[in-house]
Amino acid sequence: MDWGRRNRLAKIIKLETGRTVMLAVDHGYFLGPISKLENARKTIGPLLPFADALMLTRGILRSSVDPECSVPVVLRVSGGSSIIGKDLSMEGITTSMKEALRLNAAAVALSIFVGAEYEYQTLMNLANLVNEASEYGMPVLAVTAVGKELGKRDARFLSLSCRIAAELGASFVKTYYCDGFEKVVESCPIPLVVAGGPKLETELDAFKLAYDAVKKGAVGVDMGRNIWQSPHPIAMIKAVRAVVHKKASPEEALGVFNRSK
Repeated sequence: MDWGRRNRLAKIIKLETGRTVMLAVDHGYFLGPISKLENARKTIGPLLPFADALMLTRGILRSSVDPECSVPVVLRVSGGSSIIGKDLSMEGITTSMKEALRLNAAAVALSIFVGAEYEYQTLMNLANLVNEASEYGMPVLAVTAVGKELGKRDARFLSLSCRIAAELGASFVKTYYCDGFEKVVESCPIPLVVAGGPKLETELDAFKLAYDAVKKGAVGVDMGRNIWQSPHPIAMIKAVRAVVHKKASPEEALGVFNRSK
């Protein structure tokens, strides 16, 4: 791996722990103004001091994050479909590499939809993005999306998706946690970050997700709704950080949450 790509990745996955807590706020690119993200600046600002990286689109970066912000940016560069459209897998590249460099991104991210109608298109999106990113030492995060088919989140499917992402040259992968997650980790030669997914029923459920993910081999989490849709988002991200970086148990994290809210 060349110097530039290693340096950028080291800003996201912290050298001190080898782990990361990414804050996902890119949901609007296909979901629009979902709950608690209607005013992105208001939601993002208070959480920035506790995030290791921020995943978002160029539009929200420019409109809702001050340029003086030092939190590394993982820039969402794919899109083209909406939640009310025919097929979420019908994505293309929306943002150029020059734009990513102009915005000082630490990595670029796009979704792949293995097994979907537009599988080929999204995998070629990844391959072409890796080709271009390699010229500039830019890491690529592949997101193993499932669209509306949440039932596809099992070890066999996720192992297939993550391995294909690695084979095509992604630097790291964002995927889902599942039963048998260690099998997904073992078959993927690049770092895995676990998605928070839809809002879970309790705070403890979110902490258990983060705990199990890193225990089974993930380098961290990329959480959004389970943090900023909480009535106490700062307490949530502090507690998630305790799990990921300090190896706190879910119960210990709940204590951090209760003391911080």
